[in-house]
Amino acid sequence: MEQAAVMSLRLIPTDCPTQAVTEGSTSRSPRPGPGLPSAAVLCCACLLLCALLPLVAQAQTVSTLANLKGTNGANPLFGTLLQGPDGNLYGTTSAGGAHGQGTVFKMTPTGKLATLYDFCSKSNCADGSAPYAGLILASDGNFYGTTQSGGASRNGTVFKITPKGALTTLHSFNSRDGAMPYAALLQASDGNFYGTTESGGASLLGTIFKMTPSGTLTTLHSFSSTDGSSPEAPLTQANDGNFYGTTYNGGTEGYGTVFKMTPAGTLTTLHVFGDPDGRAITAGLVQDARGNFYGATTLGGVNGYGSVYSITPQGSMTILHAFGATDGASPNALALGTDGNFYGTTISGGANTDGILFEVTPLGAFNTLYTFNGSNGADSFAALLQATDGNFYGTTRVGGSKNDGTIFRLDAGLSPFVAALPNLAKAGAKIKILGNNLTGTTGVTFNGTPATFTVVSASQIVTTVPASATSGPIVVTTPTATLSSSTDFHVKQ
Repeated sequence: MEQAAVMSLRLIPTDCPTQAVTEGSTSRSPRPGPGLPSAAVLCCACLLLCALLPLVAQAQTVSTLANLKGTNGANPLFGTLLQGPDGNLYGTTSAGGAHGQGTVFKMTPTGKLATLYDFCSKSNCADGSAPYAGLILASDGNFYGTTQSGGASRNGTVFKITPKGALTTLHSFNSRDGAMPYAALLQASDGNFYGTTESGGASLLGTIFKMTPSGTLTTLHSFSSTDGSSPEAPLTQANDGNFYGTTYNGGTEGYGTVFKMTPAGTLTTLHVFGDPDGRAITAGLVQDARGNFYGATTLGGVNGYGSVYSITPQGSMTILHAFGATDGASPNALALGTDGNFYGTTISGGANTDGILFEVTPLGAFNTLYTFNGSNGADSFAALLQATDGNFYGTTRVGGSKNDGTIFRLDAGLSPFVAALPNLAKAGAKIKILGNNLTGTTGVTFNGTPATFTVVSASQIVTTVPASATSGPIVVTTPTATLSSSTDFHVKQ
């Protein structure tokens, strides 16, 4: 099933000086820096106007790649898809499978689906059940994830699964150290995993935890309502080394918070949501190249249907878009595209009340890209994945041929790129570069410094960070293209 969009939006050039709009302001105009000549002010004003207006139409197509049908999984929730080193996509479903308790699956780019693991395969679901979150690809080449329930104490688990489907339960939550993890894990720059639980902990209002690759878990923070409660979103490690995240509710207003936490576990509340700027936050944060964060609220906002916002590391918030039902309702986590714009889905709203796909610029210009209608999917909860082929991939919770959900692809006309795993390492470290059509690669550079490399497959290169490398883009030269990394690689000192 395909549908064409009518317009495309582009981001204002990054060399035009801007300043964050203060919370509650409706202005979107950039403010000139000190001593900026009037001609430059006029130039930036012109560029801003162009950035807020639709440009020449560019085709946007959405294709349904797979229909879930219960036996191969059903009802994917917050599980963002993941691109593996083999070029296939990996994900989870919260239900369905052999035991009706969810699956881990692999899908080829053309939509061929295979189940890697059926949860509740062990007695009393000791291996976990109902994985709400998606997987992450760790530096050891295995996938890691969480289940919302099951495990030794029925409070959820953390697991490791190999690309061939061998699953190991690393930790079973016992309520005291957390319960019911809704969110995906994050592997931080120290090699450990960090995550959140929706409940449990000292006040039974959720936790933030650290876990070693071998499964030793440490509770870093237990929420206590005033500093937030019930975190449902994954953490983000920012370029300052700290972790940033959101809570579903709690805070002094009761509607949720944005917080910062040091690696040692010291938590600072950056923003407390009030209903006018949104509430019920299930989405985590995405950091852009300038260091600001972007996110979404599921409910609230001036129209009551959720909002998209930006927030500085110091906590200054700007509402970029307030949904009004006809343009979507209840947005989810955002994905930062290689064009500098953000892409996302809504659970409901739109012309058919089944949700939409949308694009929003960092300045708040909004564009509906696609409208779900049930037969092609409905109720998309998970963030989109931009794979290295330039396309976005996502899931819907229901809809499709069996009403058990779908997996879809959005072609927004963006070019292929490469991605580093990990994206931060010391000189001399071996890293993986993921991409497409890498066979015959003739060169790899780190911010202009040549590197030695081995082409493992058409979708993976193994390389060594050069001794003299500095932070910046990775560039891969193939016989047919020059591919740059979507984000700068950071050389760890």
